[in-house]
Amino acid sequence: MKRIDSVLSMLRPVRFLVVAFTCALLLLTNAFPAFAIGTTKSHPTEATDQLNQIQRKTDQIATEPPPSMSREQEETSGGGLNEVQGTADIDKMSRPENSQNATTVEDEVKGILEKVTGKK
Repeated sequence: MKRIDSVLSMLRPVRFLVVAFTCALLLLTNAFPAFAIGTTKSHPTEATDQLNQIQRKTDQIATEPPPSMSREQEETSGGGLNEVQGTADIDKMSRPENSQNATTVEDEVKGILEKVTGKK
């Protein structure tokens, strides 16, 4: 019994430190929930113009009867993603044309395993 009491008395300062660290962590995570250092600011109306055009096109198509296959092919033949979205943000999407130098997950795992095992 004396042994348990001595161990518990030794843990009092550690318990205080754990509680203090937890309180500080909670305070900091609540104070800065989305703290983004070094991000570039975008122009506020830059993306909304594209979104407004997409919304207008969506509203227009929603009020019409379903489009025919030939009309759908005409709309998307300009290099767009689909009839409504067109080419909006096409440069940010991954496609075979812009992903030639990308590494697959399998290649990354093989590389990590080679580093860990020392084999090349």
